[in-house]
Amino acid sequence: MPMFSSLLVVSSVLCIISKASSFSTLITFDVDGTLVSSSPGWEEGAHGRSFTHAVNAVLIKKKDGNSSSAHETIPQLLEKHEFHGSTDGLILMRLARKLMGASLFNKDDASAKLDLMMDTMYGFVSECNDDEIRKGIAPLPGTIQTLETLASYEDVAFGLVTGNVEGIARRKMDALGIYDTGVLTSLSQPPRLGGRVWEGMEHKRFLGGFGSDFCSGNIDDPERNYLDRGEQLAICVQRCIEELCPPNSQIERVIHVGDAPADILAAKSYAFHPSKPKNVSVGVIGVATGSYTVKELRELCGEIIPGVWEPVVLDDGFGVGNTEAFIKACGLN
Repeated sequence: MPMFSSLLVVSSVLCIISKASSFSTLITFDVDGTLVSSSPGWEEGAHGRSFTHAVNAVLIKKKDGNSSSAHETIPQLLEKHEFHGSTDGLILMRLARKLMGASLFNKDDASAKLDLMMDTMYGFVSECNDDEIRKGIAPLPGTIQTLETLASYEDVAFGLVTGNVEGIARRKMDALGIYDTGVLTSLSQPPRLGGRVWEGMEHKRFLGGFGSDFCSGNIDDPERNYLDRGEQLAICVQRCIEELCPPNSQIERVIHVGDAPADILAAKSYAFHPSKPKNVSVGVIGVATGSYTVKELRELCGEIIPGVWEPVVLDDGFGVGNTEAFIKACGLN
């Protein structure tokens, strides 16, 4: 290798290690209802329409979109508990059973083709323009300002933990201006732990745990809505440690931010997850900016266990967009 190239590589590695060595906290965000509002019409946006497109194209083989379900939306086809707070993988599986009927639906076949369905979802979304991506969704008031402020905290890593397919999450963050805040911690290459290439968005790779990273396939157990998300949080933490932290070091705190019961319970499940490093405190910041009340979220948090499980739920009317209150809840100066 030429000396100049070698120096560039060494310089890049030292830069990464220098920044990573200061990480003491990992803060992860849910997307829908937490960073982004979902108004009527979200189901007709690019992401919402990509589910039926993928199931039809991969399992029902109606690539032209002329199946009877092509124009039906997720809320028309599934019960609220089957998609709200769930992950894209579980939604795809439940939708496949609904569209094919119980007698024709083969769970093993659908599971085997789940990655292909997710790729097909991403392909559909990637062909849509930004207006189609943004249809029915928008950053919650004040959120962009808060994220821009958080981006200045060099000792904190930030990522997403969301049920969204990773490529779709990147596309949404880009179209909504969230990526441009600089808050999401960049990854220079696909992570060793389950990294995938999302064509067209390779240059906007950031830390996270996504719906495309893990799916149990258990569509009959409602607890999987949060347990699968807990596994995605575990993946995000592991990626942060493996990709960003120098050897023999670890983060001290993990804080997940979300608006739904699945977010609270996912973080709580990770607090006792076998993969969680010792001496890492896990917290959650609940924000009642989605479909659930402060009371509902607080009841799910349970008792604080200092150093193990440290939940906070912001008061009614407060969310990520309330910069001062949110940063205080994060324990940041």
